[in-house]
Amino acid sequence: MAQQLSPPAPAPGDNRSTRSVLVAIGALLLGMLLAALDQTIVSTALPTIVSDLGGLEHLSWVVTAYLLASTAATPLWGKLGDQYGRKRLFQIAIVIFLIGSALCGIAQNMPQLIGFRALQGLGGGGLIVLSMAIVGDIVPPRERGKYQGLFGAVFGATSVLGPLLGGFFTEQLSWRWVFYINLPIGVVALAVIAAVLHIPVRRTKHTIDYLGTFLIAAVATCLVLVASLGGTTWAWGSTQIIGLAVLSVLLLIAFVYVERRAAEPVLPLKLFRIRTFSLVAVISFVIGFAMFGAMTYLPTFLQVVHDITPTMSGVHMLPMVLGLLITSTGAGQIVSRTGRWKVFPIVGTGVTAAGLLLLHRLTENSSTLEMSVYFFVFGAGLGLVMQVLVLIVQNAVTYQDLGVATSGATFFRSIGASFGVAIFGTIFTNRLIDKLGSALAGQTLPPGVSVNGLSSDPRAIHQLPPALRQSVLSAYSASITDVFLYAAPVVLIAFAFAWLLKEDKLRGSVTAPDTSETLASNPVERSSYDECARALSVLATREGRREVYVKITERAGLDLLPAASWMLLRIKRHGTVEPAQLAEVAPVPLRVISEAARQLEERGLAHRVGVQLMLTEPGAEAVVKLSHAREESLAELLGDWWGPDRPTDLVALVSELTAETGGSSKERPHSPEPKRDHHAP
Repeated sequence: MAQQLSPPAPAPGDNRSTRSVLVAIGALLLGMLLAALDQTIVSTALPTIVSDLGGLEHLSWVVTAYLLASTAATPLWGKLGDQYGRKRLFQIAIVIFLIGSALCGIAQNMPQLIGFRALQGLGGGGLIVLSMAIVGDIVPPRERGKYQGLFGAVFGATSVLGPLLGGFFTEQLSWRWVFYINLPIGVVALAVIAAVLHIPVRRTKHTIDYLGTFLIAAVATCLVLVASLGGTTWAWGSTQIIGLAVLSVLLLIAFVYVERRAAEPVLPLKLFRIRTFSLVAVISFVIGFAMFGAMTYLPTFLQVVHDITPTMSGVHMLPMVLGLLITSTGAGQIVSRTGRWKVFPIVGTGVTAAGLLLLHRLTENSSTLEMSVYFFVFGAGLGLVMQVLVLIVQNAVTYQDLGVATSGATFFRSIGASFGVAIFGTIFTNRLIDKLGSALAGQTLPPGVSVNGLSSDPRAIHQLPPALRQSVLSAYSASITDVFLYAAPVVLIAFAFAWLLKEDKLRGSVTAPDTSETLASNPVERSSYDECARALSVLATREGRREVYVKITERAGLDLLPAASWMLLRIKRHGTVEPAQLAEVAPVPLRVISEAARQLEERGLAHRVGVQLMLTEPGAEAVVKLSHAREESLAELLGDWWGPDRPTDLVALVSELTAETGGSSKERPHSPEPKRDHHAP
C-alpha cells in the first residue's frame, strides 16, 4: 500500500473554523448514516418483500448482493480517493447509492431487487470508507479520535434504529420506503458537501489492483452461488453446481498468482505467513457467518411464526443489538487499558455458540422474555469477540502492514457474512419444504393453497384452517431454528482456533477501533499512516488535555505549571502570544493564563515586548526539551514500530502531533488549585 511520505500542506484543520468543520462532519455523518442504515433497515422488511415479490428461496440474496458488492468495492474506493481526491469520489458514491436505492424501490421482482441491491452496495462501500477518510483531511491528528467517535455513535444508533424504521415503513407505508427514505437524506448530504466541504486534493499515486479485486469478488460470488443454489435450484451433483465449484477453484488459483505479482495487492499473501493473522481471518469469517446469518432470519421467525408486526419485530431484536453494543464497547476499552486480550475471543466464541443453541430452543410458544434473553446472550457473545479481533491483528503486524491488515480482518468477516446468509438460506429453504411436506401430507388444503405456495409466500398461512395453521407454523419455526443448530458447530471451530492465539504484549498505540468498523459489514480501508493517526488521537483524547502537559513537563525535567509549558509551546509555534487575547480564544480561564505568563517571566523563559510575550534563549531551550519529551512519549506508545528503520511518514506524524501539542486552541492545560499543585514555583 502506498504511504503518504510527508505531512500534508496545509495541515489538516489549518485555516478552518470550528463551525465549518462541524458542518462538514455533519454532511459526512449523513453519508455514513445512509450506508449504515441500509445494512440493518432491510432485515425487518424482508418477510414482507418476499410476500410481495415472491421467491423466498432467494431472500438471502437481497442481503448477500449488498454485502458482496460493498466488500469488493471498499479497497477500490479507498485508493481511488487517494489518487483523484476524496470529495469527488464521495459525491459519486452518494449518487451511485441513491440510484441503487431508487431502483430498489421500484423493483418488480426478486431478480431485479437483487441486482439493484448490488448497485446500492457499490455506493455503500464508498460511503463508509470515504466518510471516515475525509475526517483525516479536515481534522488534525490530535482531534481525530473525538470526531471519528461520532461515526461510531451513528453506526451504533442505526443498529438500533434500522430494524425499527424498517418495520415502521413496512407497516405504515410500504416496504419500498425502506429504500426511498435514502433519497431525501442523500440529496441533503450532496448539497451540504458541495457547499461546505473544501479539502485539499492530496493525491497519492497508487497502482490499483483491479484484477485482484475482480478475482477475489468472483471467487466469493461463485462459492456463495454454490452454497445458495446447491440442493435447491440445482442438485448438488448437477453440472451447474460442479461447474461453479471448479470455476471458483480456478479463480482462486488465478487470484493467488496475481496477488504474488501485484505492486499493491488488495490482500497481501504475506499476511498469511503471520500465524495470528491467519487465525484471526478464520475467526472473523465465522463471526460474520453467524452474525449476519442470524440477523437475516430472526425477523422472519418473529413475523411469521409469532405473527409480530414488522415494527415490533425490530423492537424484539433490540436485546441482541444492546448485548452486542455493551460487550463490544466494554471489551475494546478493557483490552486497551489492561493489555490482556486472549480471554475475549475464547469467551466470545463460546458465548456465541451457546447463544445459537439457545436460539435453536425457540418455538412458536416461546415467551417474549425467553426470546429477549436468548437474543441478548447471542449479541453479547458477538460483541465480546468483534472488537478484539481488530486489536489482535494490529498488534501482530509491522507498521507497513497496519492498514491493510486492519481492513483484511474485517474483509474476512464480510465474506463470512455473505456465506452465512447464503448457507442459512439454503438450509432454511430445504428444511421448510421437507417439514411442510410432512406436516401437510394427506391433508386437504383450501383452494389456491399448496406446499410450494406456503414456502414462497408466508401470507398464505392465514388462509389455512386453525388446525393446519398450527402445523405450518411449527414447520416454519423448526426450519428457522434448525439453521441456528447447524451454525453452532461452525462457531465452535472458531472457539477452538481462539485457543491457538498467542497473547503477545499489546503495543501502547493499539487502541479499540471505531464501533463503525467493528459493526460494519464491509472493511474500512485506511493507510497505515491514517490508522496510526487514529490510534494516537484516541490515546491523546483519553489521557486528557491537561495530563499531556503534566507528563511532558515532568519528562522534560522542568519545574513549571502545565499551563506554562503549554504557553511556551504556543509562543514557539506562533512567534508571540498576547495573554489577554489568548484567554479570549482558548477555553482556559484568564487566571490560569495570567499565572502561567507570570511564571514564564519570573523564570526568564519569556519577556514582554509591549503586550506580547516572546521567548528568551532559555525559553527556546525549554521548548526543545518539551518537544523532545513529547516525541519520546509518543515513541514509547509506538513500540517496535519506532525502530531504527521507522518510515518517513511515521516520523512526520509524530512531528505533527508534537507541534499540535502547543498549537491547538481547544486544549485545556488547566492548573489545579495552588495548594495541590506540586508544579507551582
